[in-house]
Amino acid sequence: MERAKAIPRWAVLLVDLGLCLTALLAAYQLRFNFQVPSWEWALLWPVLPLYMLVRLGSFLVAGIQRGMVRHTGTDDARRIFFTIMAGSVVLALLSLMRERLWDGRYLLPFSVLIIETMGALIAMIASRIAVKLLYLKARGSGKERIGVVIHGAGEAGLITKRTLEREGSVRYTVEAFVDDDPRKAGRRLEGVEVLHTERLPALLAEGGVDQVIIAIMNPDPEHRRRVVDACVAARVQVRSIPPVSAWINGQLSAGQIREVRIEDLLGRPTIRLDDAEVRARFAGERVLVTGAAGSIGSELCRQLATLGAGRLVLLDQAESPLHDLAVELGRAAPAVELAIVVGDVREAEVVDRLMAAQRPAVVFHAAAYKHVPLMELQPAEAVRTNVGGTVNVVRSALRHGVRELVLVSTDKAVNPTSVMGASKRVAELFVRAEHAQGTATRLITTRFGNVLGSSGSVIPLFRRQIAAGGPVTVTHPEVTRYFMTIPEACRLVLEAGTMGRGGEVYVFDMGQPVRIQDLAERMIRLSGKEPGRDIAIVHTGLRPGEKLYEELLAAQEDTQPTHHPRILIGRDHGAPPPGTIDAIHALVNAAQDDQAEAIVARMKALVPEYRSRNSVFEALDAPHPR
Repeated sequence: MERAKAIPRWAVLLVDLGLCLTALLAAYQLRFNFQVPSWEWALLWPVLPLYMLVRLGSFLVAGIQRGMVRHTGTDDARRIFFTIMAGSVVLALLSLMRERLWDGRYLLPFSVLIIETMGALIAMIASRIAVKLLYLKARGSGKERIGVVIHGAGEAGLITKRTLEREGSVRYTVEAFVDDDPRKAGRRLEGVEVLHTERLPALLAEGGVDQVIIAIMNPDPEHRRRVVDACVAARVQVRSIPPVSAWINGQLSAGQIREVRIEDLLGRPTIRLDDAEVRARFAGERVLVTGAAGSIGSELCRQLATLGAGRLVLLDQAESPLHDLAVELGRAAPAVELAIVVGDVREAEVVDRLMAAQRPAVVFHAAAYKHVPLMELQPAEAVRTNVGGTVNVVRSALRHGVRELVLVSTDKAVNPTSVMGASKRVAELFVRAEHAQGTATRLITTRFGNVLGSSGSVIPLFRRQIAAGGPVTVTHPEVTRYFMTIPEACRLVLEAGTMGRGGEVYVFDMGQPVRIQDLAERMIRLSGKEPGRDIAIVHTGLRPGEKLYEELLAAQEDTQPTHHPRILIGRDHGAPPPGTIDAIHALVNAAQDDQAEAIVARMKALVPEYRSRNSVFEALDAPHPR
């Protein structure tokens, strides 16, 4: 498409001056009922150059000629209003000065000046709107038309409409606004009717709507879910605008309007926490985050930086992601000191040197291997990192007087059926066993389910498969999982770290578990296709070590409430049996020999509830007690 040529600034000035002159002449005609006395014209001609000079000077000072006429908006109209008013005030003052100090005559009759001001305002604003409308019409001719309904008749909805009008690749037509506020129903917003959200299904059923865009900054989760469900039922694409903080230079662009996020499919409100207590807890602190380049670790670092941590120590063995995170944090939170360390928690000497040099007050231990099928094939690697790494970090924290250590665990550690889950359960046991021995360091465990958007998450996989035309692969039609967003999972970890006194296992209320089959079907429908007809769903069978259902509490655990309704304490009954720490050290040593069966056998002895599923290690399961 050929790029539209901008109108030269001098041409804008000439047109504006011409409109003002026309308004002035029209004002004389209106003032004298189209019978202007000849002597009035005789008085006007000598002052006309001064009038034009005042108007020109006000235009130049205000810079209204620098605005892009084809993109005129409310800010441009406001600037024109104040510029014309300022020029009229100057002309009125000059008239008074002439009348009082010179020949007793006004520069311009005040009645004429008032009419001219109103006429100039109308002419200049209307001319710009006309140019904009002609430009939009010419730009949209011959292009694909997309009918849009905007959910939200507020400021964000209006900005969304204007953003779509500026889009050049397609021609968007806003058919209606829908809003949850009944007081807005029946009104019009820039000529577009506002309907109540309850009428959305009927509106979609009429046809002509290709997209629904959710343009509310903080939509009620229940209302948003109803909008999404109506769009899914009508096979209409639903999209949403990002938060204002993500807009480019404070401006929304059409490219930022994206598909509805997976949080909108969960059918539950996002967990929100009070910043004040958490901020007071971590402001100015020295904090070490292991696994800092991972999904959870990196978000913990971002939130700690936002909360005003004094120094952040980032430890990870992944060099490139660690560097990228350091650059991001350096730009977003320049006041926070950063210590970037490439190292492996499996190396006890590396961890100990780091603790001695940095002296952190708080440690968040998020470094771990987490992919169930991979760890089922490599038990030694799972134990070296998930168990051995935890042993190294905890022991070093105790030696160097760390005030608090928070272990990030997983629901797969509860009644584990996989090597990965069992290794995380053993890590929990080590933390609990060290706490039982008595220590000044508060040792805390946090446990939650799957996090959306993390590496290896099922959601990105489904998106890629849908984009490729399918099939979408689901391991089992009845498999269910708990889901939580990365930011809210990390906020709960920080909250647990704030309230922890040591020895607790904090369990997060993950809401209702989600059936993966249902999730896949909803994602397919959101893409405007029909499961089983446009895109097939294929069941591939449970992978090694996978469960049908995840759990957050073991049978021997009960819960205690906390001050936050979404955080519970799951406390094991009694201390770990004697010899637990020695058995864990023996397990870590055995991992050095890479004897898979021996390693798994030791984990099954440490964790009696560990039962392998769909795995070569099922033969090692101890018989169930009768």
